[in-house]
Amino acid sequence: MTEESLDPRCWQLHRFDLKRSLGELEPLLAGVASDLASWTRARGGRQGQRFLLGPDGRPDPRVNACLASAKWRNLSSETEKDYTYSVVVWLNFLYILGVEWWDATDDHVEEFLFWRVTDPVNSERIQTNSFSRDLAGLKKFYRWVGRKYGVANPFEDFDAPRIVRRANVKWMDPAGFARWLDLGIRGMDLDGRPDRWWSGRNEQRDTAFCQGIYGNGLRVAEWASVVLPELPPYDRRRHYYACHLSDACAKGGYGHPYWTPQNAMKGVLSYVEGARAAAVRRAQRAGRYERVQGMRLVLAVHGTDSVTLESDRGGTEKWQWHDVGKETRLLLFRRTPQGLEPVALWLNEDGLPRSCTGWEHTFQAANDRIEGLGLEGFVCTAHMLRHSFALKWYSIGKLVRSARLGHLSEEERADFREEFGNTWHLVQTMLGHRSVETTKDVYLEPFRTLDVEVLLAHAEGFPVAAFMADAFADHPRVRTDPLAVTQ
Repeated sequence: MTEESLDPRCWQLHRFDLKRSLGELEPLLAGVASDLASWTRARGGRQGQRFLLGPDGRPDPRVNACLASAKWRNLSSETEKDYTYSVVVWLNFLYILGVEWWDATDDHVEEFLFWRVTDPVNSERIQTNSFSRDLAGLKKFYRWVGRKYGVANPFEDFDAPRIVRRANVKWMDPAGFARWLDLGIRGMDLDGRPDRWWSGRNEQRDTAFCQGIYGNGLRVAEWASVVLPELPPYDRRRHYYACHLSDACAKGGYGHPYWTPQNAMKGVLSYVEGARAAAVRRAQRAGRYERVQGMRLVLAVHGTDSVTLESDRGGTEKWQWHDVGKETRLLLFRRTPQGLEPVALWLNEDGLPRSCTGWEHTFQAANDRIEGLGLEGFVCTAHMLRHSFALKWYSIGKLVRSARLGHLSEEERADFREEFGNTWHLVQTMLGHRSVETTKDVYLEPFRTLDVEVLLAHAEGFPVAAFMADAFADHPRVRTDPLAVTQ
């Protein structure tokens, strides 16, 4: 098993590693099972399955039975991980209070909400939308153990708190993003020259990743899950590349089209042929790929639709790319004349596939560097780039529609919007939202009442960057280039 928490005073989260040898402990299984994997599988365990140990170091069979149940297994890998983490946090919260989880009441739930979202003593408070995820996971947990063991559900009548996300949503206009990229990712100084003290080693990869999110609006976990066969070939005549996000990699399993601009796609393909190829060669020389546990060998790729893999039991199996999840994609490799190579697009410096959590470090390191240069508060996150993508396309949509509809009467404009939709629906489609209300209320809420006449004044020639820098210069939550005024 592998450990995900080492504090012996709390509930600990672990995962089964059935391919790991126990070495000198193996004889302890003599007379019980031929090996640990057989013993575990006979009791319903599976490779990678999460399970908990209590503060006394012992497992609780009821909790782990839920985590091993078909109900839990049928969750998407991301949801299963999130819900299990929510259970761990809840159990440790109750442990601190001295309350057993089967004795918890709705009063404890109210205290849990206060501690998770509001309590100033808690330095790791979360937003109400994140607590809604906790609530969903814990309701599912108690419903299952309730039916199985008769445990009362303290969350049964508890409703999710109203989600208020507006205060934390921030944006960058094109000039702000370009400056952040130069300073934080590319290692420039405040004068726009290469900083001789810069020691970054993954500039090409990180630039391509950030430009990609700003260009296509995907979530960080979605963009991080893309594999090489899903990339379109480069065509200098195309301004945008139409791609499709797989269901298994999309939030809520809702795969959708997305569009990547030429400059961003060019950066991605340059990374593939440059820094990525170099990392692969280093890993091949070091023999790293042969040591990857759980590797799945790709035998054939059928365009962007499906892939044929080598089966665990020999033979082959064909998968639709839509059904290949994020974690599985990190284990896909193909044989080349030079040796094994990952199918994952984004790699670490050692040539191994990069998980989506690694990108948090990239953004944090960039923000720390910028703060070190003296620009406090000029920060960016991956999700902030997604918000900024939405703002950019809202502005473009307004400018284009204003130019095309400027000569029409108000009644004619209303007819046009009814037939072809409005700017909100344009941005909804590009973000992959199921509901246009999400686009309106969260991503672009401060700009719902932008004066169309202001947009019309900037419509000719579609100077999007100049318009956005001007229109949002004084908005407290839109980050523009902080050095533009001084240069």
